[in-house]
Amino acid sequence: MKKIIEIGLFSAMAMVPAFAGAAEPAGEVPTYSREVSRIIQDNCQICHQPGQIGPMSFTSYEEVRPWAPLIRLKVQEREMPPYQYDHDIGVQELKGDWRMSAEDINTIVAWVDAGSPLGNTEELPPPKQFPVVGEWRLGAELGPPDHIIQSSKWDVPANGQDMWWEPEVDTGITESRCIKAVETLPSAAAHGSTHHANSHFITQNEDGEWETFGRLSEYAYGKLGELVPEGACRTAPANSKVGWSIHYYPDGNAVADDQVTVGIWYHDEEDNFVEEESYPQDLRLYALDGGGDYLIPPHGKLMTQGFHAFDHPVRIDSWQPHLHLRGVAMSMEVFYPETGQRETISQASNWNAGWNHSHTYDDGFQPLVPAGATIILTSWFDNTAANPRNPDPDQWVGAGQRTTDEMSHAWIAVTHLDDEGYDKMLAEREEREQRTVAASGGVR
Repeated sequence: MKKIIEIGLFSAMAMVPAFAGAAEPAGEVPTYSREVSRIIQDNCQICHQPGQIGPMSFTSYEEVRPWAPLIRLKVQEREMPPYQYDHDIGVQELKGDWRMSAEDINTIVAWVDAGSPLGNTEELPPPKQFPVVGEWRLGAELGPPDHIIQSSKWDVPANGQDMWWEPEVDTGITESRCIKAVETLPSAAAHGSTHHANSHFITQNEDGEWETFGRLSEYAYGKLGELVPEGACRTAPANSKVGWSIHYYPDGNAVADDQVTVGIWYHDEEDNFVEEESYPQDLRLYALDGGGDYLIPPHGKLMTQGFHAFDHPVRIDSWQPHLHLRGVAMSMEVFYPETGQRETISQASNWNAGWNHSHTYDDGFQPLVPAGATIILTSWFDNTAANPRNPDPDQWVGAGQRTTDEMSHAWIAVTHLDDEGYDKMLAEREEREQRTVAASGGVR
């Protein structure tokens, strides 16, 4: 990673003027103190600070200035902040959207082109506080979790191949509740080696047999927590167990007795949440690999698709693509059989396996899918040397669980509706659209 960053820096150096010092040039150009420091705080410091996953710290002008040419390159190409979601395709109203605005990008570019001036230090903002590694990211908004569940302990070696730890543990949940938010937290010590950590509830049926109840959470490197939208209930069942599937990939640091933790926030009376008036929500894995039977040839490419339809209307609350190192893009479409039309809901055309984001649609903008319509998921793979993340284009690559294998699926949070609920939500969307058109003077 560091080698790639250094190469990118030297390439970027040729694109910008030489160091112009800390003095502000003539004319009204952006300065670090006045504009750029705030952009860096809002978009970069969550990762680029001591102890976090960014390979360099950006907490001061002295730390930022040497990297200014590379910052310019990465933000202009929209590689940083890392959020692989297309700007001009599908639903654009997202919660927790990491994408930098065009205005901020232009400010960064203008600042670097002007020589990266410091400006008046009296205009610097106060330092911003962020959660440290090992603390709940949702804690700043929601406080500490209402309930915590930990995996059984596991010794992670310093070196080796992919490995999986799949224990079952009691949840300690004594009363069924509706989940407001959930976050999976790897330990700080094994943060770099925890590739993913999936968890699901297990409950007893009437015959006393344990069976899967539903997904609790899914974590992959780079992902934050999940917020359940208004009017939906993802149930945490009483007297249940949690089944874990934790994928470790040793990163050189041995960790004894490692544990992954899930934090659950429940709806309470202050939320004005009424379970009887809510619709059930679940998080599901939708595969695109036709049962896993595909191979990507050396120096070759591949496209694969998956399809799913419901016999009742649904609302799609979030979409999280999952591919590995040869994956380069994924899209989600809806096919409407009554009209023969296809609509692209979301697309990520610059996939990066290091950042697994759950793209959560904003309230009122979640895609509504009528009964019988088909969700189409499409993935593209590039096993050539042109793919900068490809570790070895000479290899055949098949579907599998290892990091060097490929995966092709999406995690989708779905709220299951009835006809009345679907029609009501659709009418609200149409009314909002009419208000928007009226406010713009009849221009769509």
